[in-house]
Amino acid sequence: MEDKHTTSLFETYLACHPLRLHAERTPFPRARSRAAWEALPPDTRKGLLRWGKEALSGYPARPATAFLAFTRTGSRLADEEPYFRRRRLLMGAVLAECAEHEGRYLDAVIDGLWCICEETSWIISAHNGGQPLPDPCRPDIDLFAAQTAATVAYSLYLLEDELNAAAATLVCRARHELDTRVIRPFFIRDDFWWMGLVRKDLNNWTPWICSNVIDTLLLTPMDEAPAMDGLTRAMRILDRYLAVLPADGGCDEGVAYWNMAGGSLLDCLESLRFATGADLYADPLIRAVGAFPLKAHIADGWFWNFADCDAKPVLDAERIYTYGLRTYNSALAALGARLFAGSRVFPPRDTPQMNRILQALFTAVPAPSGASKTERTISLPDLQVFAFERGGLYAAVKGGHNAESHNHNDVGSFLLYLDGEPAVVDAGNMVYTAKTFGPDRYTLWNTRSRNHNLPLIGGCEQYAGAQARAAGVTAGENGVTMELAAAWPPEACVRSFRRTLTNDGAVTLSDTLALDSPQEVRWVFLLRQKPAQTEAGALQTGRLTLRFDPALCYACEEVPVTDARMARSFPGSLWRVTLTAAPAAEHRSVFRFSRS
Repeated sequence: MEDKHTTSLFETYLACHPLRLHAERTPFPRARSRAAWEALPPDTRKGLLRWGKEALSGYPARPATAFLAFTRTGSRLADEEPYFRRRRLLMGAVLAECAEHEGRYLDAVIDGLWCICEETSWIISAHNGGQPLPDPCRPDIDLFAAQTAATVAYSLYLLEDELNAAAATLVCRARHELDTRVIRPFFIRDDFWWMGLVRKDLNNWTPWICSNVIDTLLLTPMDEAPAMDGLTRAMRILDRYLAVLPADGGCDEGVAYWNMAGGSLLDCLESLRFATGADLYADPLIRAVGAFPLKAHIADGWFWNFADCDAKPVLDAERIYTYGLRTYNSALAALGARLFAGSRVFPPRDTPQMNRILQALFTAVPAPSGASKTERTISLPDLQVFAFERGGLYAAVKGGHNAESHNHNDVGSFLLYLDGEPAVVDAGNMVYTAKTFGPDRYTLWNTRSRNHNLPLIGGCEQYAGAQARAAGVTAGENGVTMELAAAWPPEACVRSFRRTLTNDGAVTLSDTLALDSPQEVRWVFLLRQKPAQTEAGALQTGRLTLRFDPALCYACEEVPVTDARMARSFPGSLWRVTLTAAPAAEHRSVFRFSRS
């Protein structure tokens, strides 16, 4: 049974506003609504037809051995490639048939639905609890089982008449699978961790899954009473998610995960708003969650990318625009409009959610206006990320702790951009494998503090865990100071480590360390461009000059970017500079970054 849930946003709303379903449960036109589909721009319609043609050649096999690969070799891609390709092909076939409506893609839709209904499980191999194969008698709801359910439900909704005429039995079969694999488990099981009953440390799984379950409920023919029970249950689960979010709306998983954290929360809010009239956008936390991409934005497609985040993430621009619209945040809406201008391309690069594609098709996003160039101070005191932009030099620094969701050991790390281009960087994310979320996570080079803009103290790097955290964090208009001693293990002998970063048009990084015994300190800076030493105590990287104590020993190594995901942001190589101080019990070093 569910626990007694403390009164909060959704619970309070439910107490004051009994939900009632509107006659229309979704804002999207079915294929038979020809005027809406034929009003799409010609280039968009052509793109949808190109996408649909991919499915005419058939669907890939998803063999058991591909699923087994995760426990055998650690490969996620062996199962995920055919898994996601099937769903991408089905979505393309559905949307192409809606756009053209001549029956040319209908068999591809039927084949896709058949393939997916025949799968033993809708979860991916990496989410099977370490077991070699899934148990079909106990279906789990992971991110992609829920997303598959919504994809199937949207397919049946958009092409209901056409599919009933061509293969009514398949429609019944697909709805049976929706009920068996997702709807019924959602109602009767309380042991899914993302529901917030067995675990309180929730993350993007909760709104991501809830958004897809809500859409599945709204799109599946059922009586109003069970539908309302399902929506109410989802809202109470979302309350538990909101309870763990910081008041500043920060997403410790990084802005790339805002897509499926804050963006999925928006999906839930929008579905509830259209289907029942529920409007919760006035809540301060809801507004803060929506504003996070704006605060994390640096310039053009660049965002600060602490944790498992790409420096150039693929964001759902329409979601950002709509969130700005709903919360009366004109700057957020403008950012969404600028990103949207180059994002409505079909077929898309990834495998998106069907509702996001439909939103992009049928939301009137205005032409973007020019971005204003202003000095900025960004403060997220709960997340402990701070950013300062002065004279085209942008600096961001994070505190936090080393048990954050999608954590890297990076307490106190920072990055610099000059005129909107990366200079001192965080390498960001890599293609996920079994190591990514397992006990070997911190053997990956991109997660370790030795490859962030942090020092090695006595040869020691930071360690993982909530106890490794920043303390005494104080931020002002032009900079921030924090105590970092707790982020290093005892063998580093760190009694105190005060780091201060300021930006007054040039960025100054000041580190003061007090150690229990003399230790060597080696500062690390990860640079985007190859540096050159111009004189003792100075080096130049691109149009940025770094000045430091000439007594520090300078070294540089090339770091080829061989990971496909990281290369999307940083193709070629990165450059790892080290500046080493001889052993001492006290160290004070100042590093000055300025335009060359």
